[in-house]
Amino acid sequence: MTEYDASLPVSVVIVNWNGREHLVTCIDSLLRQTLAGAEIVVVDNGSKDGSLELLRERYGERVRVIELPDNLGFAGGANRGLLAARGRYLFALNNDTEVDPHCLDRLVRAADLHPDCGSFAPKILSFAERSVIDNVGHLLYPDGLSRGRGRLEADRGQYDREEEVLLGSGCAILLRRAMLADVGLFDEDFFAYCDDCDLGLRARLLGWSCRTVPGAVVYHKYSGSAGEYSPLKAFLVERNRAWVAVKCLPWPLLLSSPFFTAARLLVQAYGALTGTGAAGRFTSSHSAAALVRIFLRSLLAALRGLPAAWRKRRAIQSRRRVDAFEALRWVARYGMGVREIGLKD
Repeated sequence: MTEYDASLPVSVVIVNWNGREHLVTCIDSLLRQTLAGAEIVVVDNGSKDGSLELLRERYGERVRVIELPDNLGFAGGANRGLLAARGRYLFALNNDTEVDPHCLDRLVRAADLHPDCGSFAPKILSFAERSVIDNVGHLLYPDGLSRGRGRLEADRGQYDREEEVLLGSGCAILLRRAMLADVGLFDEDFFAYCDDCDLGLRARLLGWSCRTVPGAVVYHKYSGSAGEYSPLKAFLVERNRAWVAVKCLPWPLLLSSPFFTAARLLVQAYGALTGTGAAGRFTSSHSAAALVRIFLRSLLAALRGLPAAWRKRRAIQSRRRVDAFEALRWVARYGMGVREIGLKD
């Protein structure tokens, strides 16, 4: 990674792929921050929708643009931006967001107060319904799937205390350079989805914690880039979830994870049949048969990638600084039940 410039408190790294419709709202909100001197880096994944022209004409030198010829996904694009960014802290941000004017200032203040913490999660609210929570950190299901903590709850201040969480959302998260140097960047084999869970769990295994900063607020258009119930998203989530489990879960959880997956699939099948939860929403737009085909494709893809994931597991677990029992306690403290993951949107 590049050496940071002390005059730049934070670099915001935005990955864009044909997201022209989102960029003005996102970048204008960053230009209104109360924290002075933030660097804005947009990594463009080969967009064909006029995104680059808009960035040049509207923002000029106020935004640093990294042009990629092809779509490397969120993980590949984010890594290119993180490697090139010059700020003291690094803020990974989706393009389909709007950032409250005080957000960066509050995140940087929290990071300065907690030098042993590796990442900081803002409160992320729905862009369309601003009293509804998107997430305040993430919870973990024991087969490697994660889900937004507080997702779709009315925001009544129930998460307004700064506290430790298991991991944050890649939608918007402040990352410490020392943590990334220790843990590594996003896994580009994932392309998109679950890469934030993978990075967060790798960090936890090496002893880095994550804190919420609920006074720092981001508004998010949920799945604004890929589509909320798209076949591509369903495929990537299920495939990548398996790789997260293989790479990061301690042995007791890894051995039991197929049983948790089976329970989840049964509940999701019920949701698909009754029109409940994400599976029900998917089948209402596509079909139950399409959902089954996507699951089988994702399973085959996960198996093809298993040797690489296993090699990564050996490297990760050999450096682990917490014992397996501590990792099991994460599930007890930050886990969720099968109904939460299977029957909610």
